[in-house]
Amino acid sequence: MNHWSYHSKQITKNMRCFENKMTTVLINRFFRFFALTALLWLIVTYGFGINIPLLTKTTPSPNTLKTTLKLPQGFTIQVFASNLPGIRTLLPTPTGDLIATLPKKGQVILLKKTPTNRKASQQTTILLSGLNLPSGLAFYKNWLYIAESHAIGRIHYDPIKQHISGDYQTIISNLPNGGNHWTRTIKFSPDGQLFIAVGSRCNVCEESNHFRATLLKYRPDGSHGEIYATGLRNTVGFAWEPNTRRLFGVDNGRDFLGDNTPPDEINWIQKDHFYGWPYSYGNNHPDPQYGSDKSHEITRATPPYHLLSAHSAPLALLFLKHPRFPAHLRKKALITLHGSWNRSTKIGYKIIAVDLNDSTSNRQHDFITGFETQGNVIGRPVDIAEDLQGNLFLSDDFSGTVYKITYQPDQKP
Repeated sequence: MNHWSYHSKQITKNMRCFENKMTTVLINRFFRFFALTALLWLIVTYGFGINIPLLTKTTPSPNTLKTTLKLPQGFTIQVFASNLPGIRTLLPTPTGDLIATLPKKGQVILLKKTPTNRKASQQTTILLSGLNLPSGLAFYKNWLYIAESHAIGRIHYDPIKQHISGDYQTIISNLPNGGNHWTRTIKFSPDGQLFIAVGSRCNVCEESNHFRATLLKYRPDGSHGEIYATGLRNTVGFAWEPNTRRLFGVDNGRDFLGDNTPPDEINWIQKDHFYGWPYSYGNNHPDPQYGSDKSHEITRATPPYHLLSAHSAPLALLFLKHPRFPAHLRKKALITLHGSWNRSTKIGYKIIAVDLNDSTSNRQHDFITGFETQGNVIGRPVDIAEDLQGNLFLSDDFSGTVYKITYQPDQKP
């Protein structure tokens, strides 16, 4: 054997030995990583009750909608637009189109009333972009109002021509930015005042910014701002009852107190009232972290008007107005439940109807169910809106879908 042949075989042998060792190391590291990940998952899931759908889904097929979702007699549901990741607020225009927000993309978009199809790109127009987590939307006169995380702006919108015009005007610029609850819901009251919901920056804490965990009130031009109500941890959805003009809002309770504590809430929101957070929850129960020495604050807190299941995550509240809907349903508030993440068994993931004028335990009923079945999630309801023609629209940020819900009295679901 010559000198070079011997050294070549030795090099080959050493390389194979090195490759085997590296393979063993990589396999060991992989299994260690897998074991640590599994252990972390077990600790998080069973130690903290975290149980959230991690992977977003695509828009369900028509057959899945038909066989999985349960609607009342006469109601049907179909896909209006899809491929809209993270879609949140829906605002029907007077002409039947939809304006919507895509917060993570920083966009406000127009969904035109074209025949239903599964390709949102065919009916989507970007109205505004480059915004800071836009979420809330509202119309007032010929203005389209947009709530960014830190500010409120407005721009002229022509529903006939389906486009915006003029400059985007920031009318309120001092809202607290970001935080755990970064969305800002905006609506105009029956007397034309602008209301803004600002959530807390944390799960539970004492806020340094007095705009946090409140409902704010302004004039349409952004002037004469005031704090309307406090102690509202995260009131994403609110609306005025048509007949009484009482203002109701849903509120999301804090996390990490167990599967069934604290309850989420529906509150009758009144001027200058305090609703408990962070010192109390539910029917004025002291919070274990912040309520022990706050008896005065807890005593003056206004208790919830109606309790919802803990961690069900109510996001939108809608009173139906169109006469085509059944009279009994027009007396109720429709509420979207986004679904739990801090609970060992999933709850929510549906739309409920609550009769706020019924004082009995029978006031709450399911309206649309099936977005979650035995732990399998196909959607997470966010916003629900009614157009002038009597159609309902529902956004789902989990599958990036907008659904159209119609009612025909003689139609089976």
